[in-house]
Amino acid sequence: MSIKRLSVLAPAPGTALARPTHLSADPKGERLAYASNRSIFLRSIDNPAQSTQYTQHTHQATVARFSPSGFYVASGDASGKIRVWDCAGEDQILKGEFPIVSGPINDLAWDGESKRIIAVGEGKERWGHCVTFDTGNSVGEVSGHSNPINSVSIRPVRPYRAATASDDRTIVFYHGTPFKFNSQLREHHTNFVQGVAFSPNGDHLVSVGSDRAICIFDGKTGEFKSKISSGEDGHKGAIFSISWSADSKHFVTSSADQTVKLWDVEVQKASQTWKFGPGSGATQPHQQVGVVWPNRTDGTIISLSMTGDLNYLTQKDEKPYRVVTGHQKSITALGVVPDGKTIFTGSYDGRVCSWDISKGDASIVEGQTHKNQVSGMETGVGRVFSVGWDDTLRTADLVSNTFVDSGIATPGQPKGISATGKDGELAIATQSGVFIILDGEVVKKFEGKINYEPTAVAASAAGTEIAVGADNNKVYVYSTSGSTLTETAVLTGNRAVISAIAYSSCGTLLAAGDSTGKIVLYNRVKEGEYVVKTTRWAFHTGRVNQIAWNAKDSHVASAGLDTNMFVYSVENPGKNIKFTGAHKDGVNAVGWVDEGKVVTAGSDGAVKVWEVKL
Repeated sequence: MSIKRLSVLAPAPGTALARPTHLSADPKGERLAYASNRSIFLRSIDNPAQSTQYTQHTHQATVARFSPSGFYVASGDASGKIRVWDCAGEDQILKGEFPIVSGPINDLAWDGESKRIIAVGEGKERWGHCVTFDTGNSVGEVSGHSNPINSVSIRPVRPYRAATASDDRTIVFYHGTPFKFNSQLREHHTNFVQGVAFSPNGDHLVSVGSDRAICIFDGKTGEFKSKISSGEDGHKGAIFSISWSADSKHFVTSSADQTVKLWDVEVQKASQTWKFGPGSGATQPHQQVGVVWPNRTDGTIISLSMTGDLNYLTQKDEKPYRVVTGHQKSITALGVVPDGKTIFTGSYDGRVCSWDISKGDASIVEGQTHKNQVSGMETGVGRVFSVGWDDTLRTADLVSNTFVDSGIATPGQPKGISATGKDGELAIATQSGVFIILDGEVVKKFEGKINYEPTAVAASAAGTEIAVGADNNKVYVYSTSGSTLTETAVLTGNRAVISAIAYSSCGTLLAAGDSTGKIVLYNRVKEGEYVVKTTRWAFHTGRVNQIAWNAKDSHVASAGLDTNMFVYSVENPGKNIKFTGAHKDGVNAVGWVDEGKVVTAGSDGAVKVWEVKL
């Protein structure tokens, strides 16, 4: 047996309210770099399904920038450190890790020679620092600010200049190298300065801020030239980001007013405006918090919505010609549609997405979604069912990709969901009991009082039995043959809290995983009688989060908190394959797309497709 990763379907970039999110494109205009959760993703612009994940940050990642050479990426995190690593090869060899400030890194910039980096952010003793990319030696200092710095830019041609923008409403201009304070550009902005950028030819420096103003300075001297305020052409909300065209004749800005504007630097007028969101008012999900103009022949501009959507824009179109979306938070549930072409995922923030596996495209399920973590997901004929910590069961239509109702209240907080094999019938375990629900109504339940807290639930494909994992290390089996659920067996093979449970499609095998990483495989002899088939599946070093059977019931895949994924052979229990570090911070869900393909989702917000040779 062997396993190989086929694709990484990256999460959406992380965003924060009233803060810019910096995007970076490589010199060839082929890839984007951005931070999401504790990872950095390098994502193909033409084929978003092709992504590379960098997982070596130990804190929340905040920003990533390609070097002008295209060979390295510098990335920063919430601990105040930056890491410089090779992005040309697959090994992602670390060039160096350097502490910059005591708080989060908000932005960083490379010089034109790809030798020096200025990183800025929040700190106590300083707000930023200038270092060499390979040794971390100091090549200047960042000074002149009294509040955190939001953005930094280095003039790409000699003589080198640099500029930083801060919450103290000022811009500081530096001469280099080494970079030293030259002047403080104050009184041009009346609110936080969110972004600065030198033009590629070095002639201009542009700053944008929360005061809706755009200021233009001389790129060599720092002399103030002009100011574009929120007039007829201007933004009507805070401006978060700016990016230049390769010819230095135009730049684009993104704003909280839900627009991206294209500006002609000579006439200082907006030549095009892209508007997002419905109606004339401004809503938070459609705020444009980042923008980048890659060096491409097709003129594509990419903006970032507050929801994490990457919007592909061109001057000939009024609307995005493509929108790339996904999850921004940890994925907590996964369901595979029987056709093997589509999967559904749910995340910690309640977002539910559908994915085309072959193309790698995601779309958010429209309608009234969950308000809290999605704790379980099942697919049916033409429908997908999900339960969440908002104590609701929601149903989405596969064709329209829309929730068909506003949610049905469950009898307590659901710990899991499983299809019984009968169309639309679902088994749900909550703190208050075990229930079978059909069309939003409880049709069967266990009438007695349970003396445990359910942790997981699984129904046999024939719908004759329901197994419930418990916090007392036991598995309780219930028969559905009568008018109520009847307890028929209690399985005691595990020695820790049951965290995942799954029946084989034939219904004769039951796998139960626990919080120590052990999976016990039971063989169903008859109703109410189970015997242990094997206890040898004890390879995870952390909680088993989900178990999935292949269609032939010959192999089992497991997802664990230890970041690993295993595939086990039922016929030969000692035979298994392992992929370590499948997902940063843990693999939360796993499913079989077909006999040779497995899909996983994790705390890093990514979906990954694997080829498994059995």
